[in-house]
Amino acid sequence: MTPIERSLYELIGGETGLRNLVNRFYDLLDSSPKAAQIRAIHPKSLKQSRENFFMFLSGWSGGPQLYIEKYGHPALRRRHAPFSIGEEERDQWLWCMHRVLDEMELDSTVRDYLKTHFADAADFLRNKK
Repeated sequence: MTPIERSLYELIGGETGLRNLVNRFYDLLDSSPKAAQIRAIHPKSLKQSRENFFMFLSGWSGGPQLYIEKYGHPALRRRHAPFSIGEEERDQWLWCMHRVLDEMELDSTVRDYLKTHFADAADFLRNKK
């Protein structure tokens, strides 16, 4: 199977790789002072956030459509609307995600693709200046 024939889900490492990405992301978000503002808008327990993000990324990356099967369309903007997300929150979220991606053993093309698309999504979810 050539890289072109493999889904992003497979290139990340399937369920195991994706769970590692999500868990490391939330570990950083939960523990780093650099992510304090973005952490503050999450619930005290990150268990459900971890699971929802994993389910969403599974379908988004070409794996099983777990989020859609359980909740329907993700409607990301609507689901994030109640939270104040500005440039600082976006940048803290991206700091966590970029650090995780840099730690993972990914092909550089895959890493760059993910960084670009996560940055676009994080910027799209901003709802304050």
